[in-house]
Amino acid sequence: MTLSLIFCPIDFSVATASLVAYAATLAAGAKAELRLLHVLLPQPALADGKADLALAAQMAQHRAAAEQVGARVTTSVLRGDAAQEIVAAARRHAADLIVIGAHGQTGLTRFLMGSTAEAVVRTAPCATLLVNSQSPGEYRKSA
Repeated sequence: MTLSLIFCPIDFSVATASLVAYAATLAAGAKAELRLLHVLLPQPALADGKADLALAAQMAQHRAAAEQVGARVTTSVLRGDAAQEIVAAARRHAADLIVIGAHGQTGLTRFLMGSTAEAVVRTAPCATLLVNSQSPGEYRKSA
């Protein structure tokens, strides 16, 4: 499989940095473009713009980290249902792969909150790579 465009949806959770590092390493090795994508919930924008500045700063931080690994990086911010927007963007831009984090929700939590990663895996127009979002420290605690 030739990779030219890899999507990596990010949510700014504690696992985002390791997910971006993983996707950036994959993109750099494949000489593919890495698109970092964040989806905002549909809500009115704040008038003062502070949230927009914070979002831009977070995106810039993750972009810089991915570029340090050698990836060519673009960023996108969309608004709507996360799974639907990720899949639609992947289809629109002919993504070859989606690298997405799994937060490990199961049972009642997953039923109540839904699973963006699960919905993306089921409906994506391309291959998906589901990356466990636990940090190494969390593995040690659960062992």
